[in-house]
Amino acid sequence: MLKIFLGLSFFIVSLFAQLNEVDNNQLVEMQKKNVQIIDIRRVDEWKKTGIIEGAKMITFFDEKGNYDITKWLSAFSQIVKDKDTTFVIYCAHANRTKMVGNFLNEKVGFKNVYELKGGINYGWIDKGMKTVPFK
Repeated sequence: MLKIFLGLSFFIVSLFAQLNEVDNNQLVEMQKKNVQIIDIRRVDEWKKTGIIEGAKMITFFDEKGNYDITKWLSAFSQIVKDKDTTFVIYCAHANRTKMVGNFLNEKVGFKNVYELKGGINYGWIDKGMKTVPFK
């Protein structure tokens, strides 16, 4: 039941909320300021395309679309320690990012949530930016 509620919450929140977007150049500038970058994709995606250098990896959805919000928030809280911290999240195309980012902003209360516009595929790799191999 909780899973259904959270799923509906993600959907409803994503209809109304708007995340702060950054492009690849803005992300590079944020990295220089030690802003945390978080990749929420799956391991198979990390292996396929690599990751943005310095990104922290915390898978949100598995290959079947399932998630464990408690486990994920526990790992996330090790990286982003308070609700005023600025951070950027990304996935492959920014669809999952929008759901997770809006949830963090609207339901959990994080105030400085940014997403990589277009995700790693269309906002980073397609713009000629480099990735590093997943190890």
